[in-house]
Parts: sequence; structure tokens; C-alpha cells
Amino acid sequence: MVSCASDTARTLSCRDGAAANHLKLISLLVIFFTSIIGISSPVLLARYFHGKPVYDKAILIIKCFAAGVILSTSLVHVLPDAFIALSDCQVASRHPWKDFPFAGLVTLVGALLALLVDLTASSHVEHSHKPSGDYLPVGTQDGTVAKKVGNNNLTNEELVKLKQKLVSQVLEIGIIFHSVIIGVTMGMSQNQCTIRPLVAALAFHQIFEGMGLGGCIAQAGFSMGTVVYMCFMFSVTTPMGIVLGMIVFSVTGYDDSSPSALIMEGLLGSLSSGILIYMALVDLIAVDFFHNKLMGSQTWLKKASFIALALGSTSMSILALWA
Repeated sequence: MVSCASDTARTLSCRDGAAANHLKLISLLVIFFTSIIGISSPVLLARYFHGKPVYDKAILIIKCFAAGVILSTSLVHVLPDAFIALSDCQVASRHPWKDFPFAGLVTLVGALLALLVDLTASSHVEHSHKPSGDYLPVGTQDGTVAKKVGNNNLTNEELVKLKQKLVSQVLEIGIIFHSVIIGVTMGMSQNQCTIRPLVAALAFHQIFEGMGLGGCIAQAGFSMGTVVYMCFMFSVTTPMGIVLGMIVFSVTGYDDSSPSALIMEGLLGSLSSGILIYMALVDLIAVDFFHNKLMGSQTWLKKASFIALALGSTSMSILALWA
């Protein structure tokens, strides 16, 4: 109880609505432009290297850096914040929150939900593009292979591209979901002591996370219109969340430090963390390190990819010192 009282006194001393709103308005522009820089950088680099011998290798290394960023975001940023929210003295002293680790449970649900979406979407892609017709032997450099003759036939490479597009889209949904939570939480907050370091930390957060998503988008080979749309949606999501949070607070006077707000923040953060953990480990890291022929044939590339993965994880983890 003494701890709760001291936490409340500290929070009240930092609550300044005017100063908080000023910081939020600054953050809208800062986060928007840093998001654009982050997500467009790998896309532009990919287009620069396109057609050059190092294109596939550069995209692979960028994607591994991306996987490290996303994995670190989920495990070092999102999940600990969810545990903290549900461990707050106002929540942890109540039933059933003090009886069970709900943050871990909802993270598990998020991972299983991502698996279900992945399985369903992959099954749909495979069945909707299932080849029909006869196979004819065709000579290649590697020997004789079967070539499909008939309508609606796709090569294995085209199916891989479809899978990469699917992964990018599901990943963007998970990141957008996470970004909305961050934005709304910040928009409702009246605590200037919390918001001030968040502005700078979120700027770097959006750069690294944007690089992660941008690397996946670049490899998937979307059309220019789709790339622009996906980049725009990522860039505006957190600022829109901040504006939404400010509107909710101005209309309802909703207290972001209330037990119900902490519970909602903890549950949504846990769900988002589960989705991001699944996407990073299963659809990014496992696919590239265990099923990528290019990496398997070149030892130096596997080492470089692991270093990129470690750098991505390290870069995002360091930001946890401030946010």
C-alpha cells in the first residue's frame, strides 16, 4: 500500500495537461517523418540494387536485420510493458488478475492466432493456385524437371513470392495493431514525465521497426502502388493513434492510469507481442536460416545474416533504456 501511495504521488506531480498536449503535437510530426524514413529506406535500397548481382544477398541481410528488430520489439518492449501494466498494484491486488499470469496466457493466444491466420491464408493460396493439366519433362541445368502444361499454373518461385507477400501483409497487420496501442496509450496520457522521453524513443523505434517491415515488403515484390500504400499506412498509424487517444481523453476524461485502462493496455500488448513473436521466429528467421537455398549454399552469407539479426535485436533492445 505504501508503494501504491508513493507511485500515485509521483504520477500526480508529473500530470500537466497543457505540457503533455504540446509534447504530443511535436511527436505527431517527429514520429510521422521518422516512420517514413524507416520503412522507405530498405524499399529504396532494394530498388537501387535491383538487377545487380548483390540484390538477393542485400535483401536477405536487410530482412534478417528486420527479423531481429521485430523479435526484440516483441520481447523487450511490448511484452514487458504488458506484464508491468497487469502487475500494477491497482490491478494485481484484484481477482482474477492476482491469481493467474494473464499476460503470458494472452501472448500464447496471440501466437496461436497468428498461426491460425498463417495456416488459413497459406492453404487458401495453395488451393486457389493449384496447378491443373499435364506435366511434361523439361531439361534444365540441374537436370530434367516437370513443367506444368495447362491453365492457372504457377512455378515454385511464384508460390514463394505469394507466400512472402502474405507474410508481409500479416506482419504489417501485427505491427499496425501494436502501433495503434502505443499511439492511443500516449494520446490519453497526461503524464509529461512519461511522454517526454517517449517522443525521442518512439522516433528511433519507428525507424528500426519500419526498416524491419520495409525489408519484408522489398523482398515480397509488390507493385509500386501497393508498396506506397503499405508504407503510408505504417507511417500514419502511430500518429493517428495519438490523435485518437487525445480525442478519447478530451471527450471522456478517461484516466490512463485507472485499473480498467491498465488491464486493456496489458491484454492488447500481450496479444500484439504473441503475434510479433510468431511472425519473427516462424515466418522470418526460420524461413531464411533453414529453408533459403541462397544462404545454405554460401557460409559467409549465413554468418553475415546472423550478424545482421544480432544487430537488429541489439539496436532495438538498447531503446528499452528510454522506452
